[in-house]
Amino acid sequence: MAPKATVYKVNLQIADMDRGYYQDHALTLAQHPSETDARMMVRLLAFVLNASDTIAFSKGLCVDDEPELWQKSLADEIELWVEFGQSDEKWLRKACGRAKQVKLYAYGGRAVPIWWQQNQQAFERYQNLQVWNIAEQAVQEMAELVSRNMTLQYNISDGEVWLSGDLGSVQIVPEQLK
Repeated sequence: MAPKATVYKVNLQIADMDRGYYQDHALTLAQHPSETDARMMVRLLAFVLNASDTIAFSKGLCVDDEPELWQKSLADEIELWVEFGQSDEKWLRKACGRAKQVKLYAYGGRAVPIWWQQNQQAFERYQNLQVWNIAEQAVQEMAELVSRNMTLQYNISDGEVWLSGDLGSVQIVPEQLK
């Protein structure tokens, strides 16, 4: 019998002064057995940085041709496709062809600059692609905040994210690579 997903209840309070977005979200997140706490928190960060009334988590790791986080129009067109980690050029080419905007949130510490150097030239041709790097220190600190029931406050101002919860706080400064 395969291991089951772990379910997390998350209450988010978002104050995004850069975009003028102030909202609370109650989420139920399923963490795939192969997903780390760090990756799940990067998913939450991406949700917060792109929060809107229509952004949603998809079926996730179980579906090959969908992003894990997306925003669709009323006409079912993909307006925003969000990926995580160090995706390959082939996968991002597909995403850029299907969505109006694609955002990749890379993380992984010292491996990210090597990956970026190998792929930067190929990524330059995609006008609708943004690539962000989340520092390893911030990712590790976010993972330490994980509990089955989380209440998290995200304050965003001048490109900096302040995350606070019951178990501590973290400053996150996403670096835009492209």
